[in-house]
Amino acid sequence: MSHPAPLPAPLYQGSVNQWECDDGGHMNVRFHLERAFVGLAHFALALEMPRAFSASAGATLVPLEAHVRFLKEARPGAPLAMHGGVVKLGESDATLCLDMRHADGAPSSVFTLRVTHADTRGFRPFPWSARTRAAAAKLKVAAPAHAVARSIDMGKTPAEATLARAVEIGATRIGGAVVNPDQCDAFGRLRAEHFTGRISDSVPNLLAGWRQQTAAHLSSTGPKVEPAGAVVEARMVYRRWPRAGDLIEVYSGVAEVGDKTLRLAHWICDPETGAAWASMEAVALTFDTITRKAIAPSAEQRARMQARVVGIRA
Repeated sequence: MSHPAPLPAPLYQGSVNQWECDDGGHMNVRFHLERAFVGLAHFALALEMPRAFSASAGATLVPLEAHVRFLKEARPGAPLAMHGGVVKLGESDATLCLDMRHADGAPSSVFTLRVTHADTRGFRPFPWSARTRAAAAKLKVAAPAHAVARSIDMGKTPAEATLARAVEIGATRIGGAVVNPDQCDAFGRLRAEHFTGRISDSVPNLLAGWRQQTAAHLSSTGPKVEPAGAVVEARMVYRRWPRAGDLIEVYSGVAEVGDKTLRLAHWICDPETGAAWASMEAVALTFDTITRKAIAPSAEQRARMQARVVGIRA
């Protein structure tokens, strides 16, 4: 099968480590995001912003939103290469596409990042330099078809997220953590992939029991099923940036039940102030780690999950 040519800017290149893989046997979502932000640092250089993520930088790229599609799982040892292009350049913001692929050219995950060009003291946006504008013009692309949102409405304004609102609408507290110094970037802020990591660590508290029940029912009437979860599409909105010592709580809910998928909303909150650090909308499925195929829960199992649906959205 032929695949579209790579985007113009070479970014991350490496492979999947065994320790980056989860119970599904493939690279966990946090490490897909980790690759994306390695790619963003290389993208800064391509935009004539060298050392933009170093402590001495005067300007950097601050993520505002990330849309991700997970297209083909990356298993231990798999080589991966990422290329990028500029979809849109505004006065002080940009939409960038970062496309990570397998060695045969098949897309693994593709990221559409909305970023702002900001100073590193107050992280205030300011206009791009003429040098960066000229570099961006050479990297201009149309988003590839596999990067376009499929199940998430990117035109929808993100919800007003607070801890109090999460409790009010019945979202469940599924995670509690603290920001450690080794999780922070050169500016002392939590690295972006760790937002996703906190959600990934917490989701079993929301879904593990239901997934096991679903697998047990299927196993009772057919071949043994070993369940695991996988995100197929997500939208992350970065709202505030915690620092070492700040606390994190994850509040989540099921927003919609499909034939094979669940739409999940996650709010990452500051329990001290009640404000949201970030939010994430995700479309997830359950798959069988033996066959590597998605599981279709029974009508009874879907009804059980439907009873848990809350009005939360990201």
